[in-house]
Amino acid sequence: MTQAEARPSWAPPELADGRLDAGLRTLELDVRRRLDGLLQGNHLGLVPGPGSEPGEARPYQPGDDVRRMDWSVTARTSVPHIRETIADRELETWVALDLSPSLDFGTAACLKRELAVAALAAITHLTRGGGNRIGALVSTGEDTQRIPARGGLAHAQTMLRRVAGTAPAPEGTRGDLAALLEQLRRPPRRRGLIVVISDFLGGLEWQRPLRALSARHDLLAIEVIDPRDLELPDVGTVVLADPETGRQREVHTTPLLCREFAAAAAAHRDAVAAGLRQAGAGHLVLRTDSDWVADIVRFVVARKRNWSGS
Repeated sequence: MTQAEARPSWAPPELADGRLDAGLRTLELDVRRRLDGLLQGNHLGLVPGPGSEPGEARPYQPGDDVRRMDWSVTARTSVPHIRETIADRELETWVALDLSPSLDFGTAACLKRELAVAALAAITHLTRGGGNRIGALVSTGEDTQRIPARGGLAHAQTMLRRVAGTAPAPEGTRGDLAALLEQLRRPPRRRGLIVVISDFLGGLEWQRPLRALSARHDLLAIEVIDPRDLELPDVGTVVLADPETGRQREVHTTPLLCREFAAAAAAHRDAVAAGLRQAGAGHLVLRTDSDWVADIVRFVVARKRNWSGS
């Protein structure tokens, strides 16, 4: 299946007979019920720390951030200690959402675009409440819309409705994730959480602005992938299309070609993971052929355990 074949027909939200609102309500109920149910009493939000207020010191454990080392306590006790920090009472979250044409593709349970919107809904649910605010920059490659950071359920629902109702860019439009991240850098924003949702296909020019953002913000990258991004099935002659350039190529899939494609895809994913790691970003992978809610729960629980030192 080519990306052009997987692209859905588009209808404006007002002409969709209420299906968009119904779908968003179902998504909200699914996120709230399953995340709260699976996390149970451990649902403390996506960012349990760090904050700006100093907290208690505790012995250093492998995997702790050495930048939080408390040298005065370490010198006094002769045992390495790190200084815990208390999470800020109010968190401002900005989401950089890449909806370029490469995300209008999916061969499993959903399109990558739909999974990206679902990830935004989960982030909104996990960071909402307690005076927290969330905003978004949404880029289709052709146009970028800015949704100011505000709090409250009404704002969250309006934001999701606007994002889900964003029309796809025409085929042949190239996305620019680096430029999208640069818009989060200027003007400078108060310290908070930056969430980047993309398939990270293409060049790695986004690494530099992402590292610049890490100096002031906590970072989380959500990589949205489809099985066909990773491997080609050996099905004979197929037409491959690049939705961001409009180029098409007819190829005959052979076992050798499939192996080379899988190796190139794995190398690119390793480069993406290394770039995110160098920027100090958390890395969450969501697939169109897996239970994305369970993947988010595992990530949040592991993140909390790392911060708590357990």
